[in-house]
Amino acid sequence: MDSALLYIVMALGVSTVLNLFLKHMGVSQIIGYIITGTILVYAFDLRDINGSHTLEYIGEFGIVFLMFTIGLEISLRKMNSMKTEIFFNGFLQVSFTALVVYAVSHYIFSLDSMSAIILSLAFALSSTAVVLSYLKSSKEIHNPYGQRAAGILIFQDIAVIPILIFLSFLTSEGDQSVGVILRDTFISAVIVMVLLFVVGKRVIAWLLHFSASSEVDELFMGSVLFIVVAASLFASYMGFTYSLGAFVAGMVIAETKYHHKVESDIAPFKDILLGTFFIIVGMKIDVLYFIDNIGIIIGIFLLVLVLKAIIIYLLLRITSSHVLSLKTALALSQVGEFSFVIFAVASMGGLLDKELESLFILVVIFSMIVTPFFISKINMLVRHFTHFEYLGLDTSDFLSRKNHVILCGYSIVGKFAAKSLDNIDAPYVIIDNNPKHVQEALAEGKEAYLGDMSKLSLLEAIHAESSAGVIVTLDNMDKKRAICETILAHTKNINLIVKVSTLRDKNNLKDLDITSVIDSKEEIGRILVERMAECKLKY
Repeated sequence: MDSALLYIVMALGVSTVLNLFLKHMGVSQIIGYIITGTILVYAFDLRDINGSHTLEYIGEFGIVFLMFTIGLEISLRKMNSMKTEIFFNGFLQVSFTALVVYAVSHYIFSLDSMSAIILSLAFALSSTAVVLSYLKSSKEIHNPYGQRAAGILIFQDIAVIPILIFLSFLTSEGDQSVGVILRDTFISAVIVMVLLFVVGKRVIAWLLHFSASSEVDELFMGSVLFIVVAASLFASYMGFTYSLGAFVAGMVIAETKYHHKVESDIAPFKDILLGTFFIIVGMKIDVLYFIDNIGIIIGIFLLVLVLKAIIIYLLLRITSSHVLSLKTALALSQVGEFSFVIFAVASMGGLLDKELESLFILVVIFSMIVTPFFISKINMLVRHFTHFEYLGLDTSDFLSRKNHVILCGYSIVGKFAAKSLDNIDAPYVIIDNNPKHVQEALAEGKEAYLGDMSKLSLLEAIHAESSAGVIVTLDNMDKKRAICETILAHTKNINLIVKVSTLRDKNNLKDLDITSVIDSKEEIGRILVERMAECKLKY
């Protein structure tokens, strides 16, 4: 017990000091956690426990809470709107990457068929922990490239389930057919979805309402932790991954009015457990073996990086622009943490040689160490090679800004609104989720950013509460209402001006505390009469 406490204290101390030092150098804290794990292993000679299943379970719950927060961002309605990113792009990416990696490893590098299959399945996956952590912290998860990357990562996490089922079938004694396994898996999936989305939704909503009405923060936090862990354990009991259960629980809560509070309250737990996961990753590093094989490890990593980037880019070009495809491909070109699970299952089942397992694990670890450095430079790389101006949001520009106007939407009405603001010399910033509109605004010398105003994190980033007001010029009624609801949830003390085109749209916004709703047809009628009155009447 004393030793365990010593290890925990040392982990906290070393990771804190390292991350404070690395932060000044602009290096991701993920690197600090990985180095901490390696230091602990060699400082206390813990190499005999770095394969502990208990440690792996603890570390996996970092991914669980990360997936839960992603689920909070993606409701069923949002998932339906992202079906192309998740199911079309995701399926193509995993399938084609696995096929190409298998062909290269088997036919070019003469790896045996079984090892090539294991390698292809593992290397088809990218790092949810690294990529989504970066996208969320940089707010780029709300940008088109972030949405595409997040969609593919969600499909990859879902794909882990059939991959593990496939490996279980290969390692079993053959007493069950593929058909039986697929049938049982389908039945389990239906049970999980029905119980979590139908029964669980009502239970979760009641539990959150009860704990929130008590006005005791500890009770509310306890309810959230219970929901996450219970959903994870239930999914695991039914044969799926912990993270899938947490993701579904997040989607259920996303449909309730408590999702913003839950997301902010759960963040510290996610970050601490995610740090634990990367410390355990660092504990897997065999420094001597790494040094002896560094050339092979770097070579395999670079080959995988280039292959995955090319494959993802070509597949995304079917539905996306050159720049969006390139940025998403670069962001997902590394190897992910679920590869550890695949290699471990394959090795225990005798499908993968122990030496190959050690080599591949070090490739994955090297990939996760390099990725935080690489992913933060993607916008710079794309700008350098394509001369494309980054449309992202530099939140530091808004820290001291006050009394500016936020113009949401830069289509036809937005352009006229911007012209009127220019005429009265009012400071304003344009936010639009359409890259074409943002490019047009930038070409005209205006301050414009790509983003979704219905996201609370974006409003916090641009300090909307300090603005003089928000003008919403969008035509899409669902998006317009979502933006208004989020703005009013963020701050009540704001001038919110919204354009509507029909009486139906006006009635749909009646229940919201909007400062002014402008009916375009009504305003045109009024202006026509005013202009007529200004004219000299002809007799």
